[in-house]
Amino acid sequence: MSLEEFESFLCPYCGETNELLVDVSGGAHQEFVVDCEVCCAPIVVRLHIRGEEIITLDVQRENE
Repeated sequence: MSLEEFESFLCPYCGETNELLVDVSGGAHQEFVVDCEVCCAPIVVRLHIRGEEIITLDVQRENE
């Protein structure tokens, strides 16, 4: 089994699809900031992982 998974999400600024490589071995609750692949705006990503499965992926603007 791979400990990395690709997940897609929409940028909360421009609405374009982004892809994210997630390390599911990084803990049950992860939070970090990535830049949108299209508009370069900072996006806060929050993950909830159970075992090796991503349960939720939430994104929001950095200052919300």
